[in-house]
Amino acid sequence: MKKMGALVRLIRPVNCIMMGFAVIVGAALANKNILLQQVQSLLLGFSTGFLLTAAAMAINDYYDRKIDSLNEPSRPIPSGLISPREALGIAFLLTLAGLSAAFLTGGIANWECLAIASVSWIIVILYVTKGKSTGLPGNLLVSICIAIPFVYGSYAIGQGLIPSMSIFAAMVFLSNTGREITKGIVDVQGDRENQIKTIAVSLGEKKAAIAAAAFYLSAVSLTPLPRILGIASFWYLPFVVLTDIGLGLASMLLLLNPSKENARNIKNRNLLWFFSGLLAFLLGTFT
Repeated sequence: MKKMGALVRLIRPVNCIMMGFAVIVGAALANKNILLQQVQSLLLGFSTGFLLTAAAMAINDYYDRKIDSLNEPSRPIPSGLISPREALGIAFLLTLAGLSAAFLTGGIANWECLAIASVSWIIVILYVTKGKSTGLPGNLLVSICIAIPFVYGSYAIGQGLIPSMSIFAAMVFLSNTGREITKGIVDVQGDRENQIKTIAVSLGEKKAAIAAAAFYLSAVSLTPLPRILGIASFWYLPFVVLTDIGLGLASMLLLLNPSKENARNIKNRNLLWFFSGLLAFLLGTFT
């Protein structure tokens, strides 16, 4: 049972579900009227997002095992419940399954979906091997990967690149960058010892909190645009207002107390605000 629990914690299923759901939201934003005709593509798209995120979590923990021994010793690899070799094997199998799902989305030999999924995976590998040590540039790489599922969802149902999607992708990109900077405050001890140049390490926790809040509030500032431009219905408002309030409070609390424990709580709680944001995007497609 401990082994199974460790496997679940390794892949972080909540993150995986949110990424899979983001693909479906992207498809709805592209063309909600054909979703019922594209159930198989949506399931495969969700699977692609879920599986590749799970693989990314495993490969990230493999490369982070030394840092986690200081920052998060209870995680599966540093605790000894999962060996580094097992984590790599799990990541390989999940990657193979995720790319296979991409290839099959919308019918056999979907080269566009496979290309997008492959580019996303290359960015993940670039991040864990090189980008992480750079601090903010590495944070931006992660946020690109978090925004890609919206574009992928559009391609999964054969709609291609939709210009209005950039607004939603930008909100996700900015808010996730704030969360990545917040994570840097949580991991500052191990990052400092391993020469990872996060904002928290380079400039201190207080300035990292200011940077994180700036990204959160930048995302919030974009949320009125879908209504102003007429690309989201009234039903977008309730959940996006909830998200805005959540991210606004997170910013304030982080600025008041940029401690490791408070940053950890805010980082975890922000997943709830991100999910409410996804619901706002989805519900905004209905009139």
